[in-house]
Amino acid sequence: MSDEKLWKRNEIESPCVRICVVHPEARICTGCYRTTDEIARWTKMTPQERREIMAALPDRSDLLRKRRGGRAARLGRG
Repeated sequence: MSDEKLWKRNEIESPCVRICVVHPEARICTGCYRTTDEIARWTKMTPQERREIMAALPDRSDLLRKRRGGRAARLGRG
């Protein structure tokens, strides 16, 4: 089947991976790394604005990888 005959939806390009959990301190989604403001405004942004944000997202992952010890630290094992 050719690509012309495939049904395609006209959706806005998005980095969403359907893991929608916002980090309480960083206020960044742990799935796509967008800020809550970016998520809220996403459908109103221009394609260029969305591309610029998507280009910056990989660098944001480090903001969430810094661990403070979690449960082990609270129990004095960390």
